[in-house]
Amino acid sequence: VQLVESGGGLVQTGDSLRLSCAASGRTFSSYAMGWFRQAPGKERVFVAAITASGTSANYADSLKGRLTISRDNAKNTLYLQMNSLKPEDTAVYYCAASPGWRPKMSAAYDYWGQGTQVTVSS
Repeated sequence: VQLVESGGGLVQTGDSLRLSCAASGRTFSSYAMGWFRQAPGKERVFVAAITASGTSANYADSLKGRLTISRDNAKNTLYLQMNSLKPEDTAVYYCAASPGWRPKMSAAYDYWGQGTQVTVSS
């Protein structure tokens, strides 16, 4: 699976942003999908994940209520809607594909995109 993220950019505190992840190659609908992020000088951390069918999602506790993960299997695309953005949301956001369902474990994901930068100014 090849993954390409898009939708990042420079926004202001309180703004919203929707990230997209376009998938190609193997059957997108067979994979659970996740979003991770890595801030400068910090480790990559889990953000959100969604099952292959899209019927169940999991979010990082600290981000619940501000994010919505979704997918369109007909379009081979994963989304992350982010609202009420804060400067601490500044990071490179990565999408990833997993054949199983261990949403918060980065090691469970076999395929990764190159990332898209999100910068939130104060």
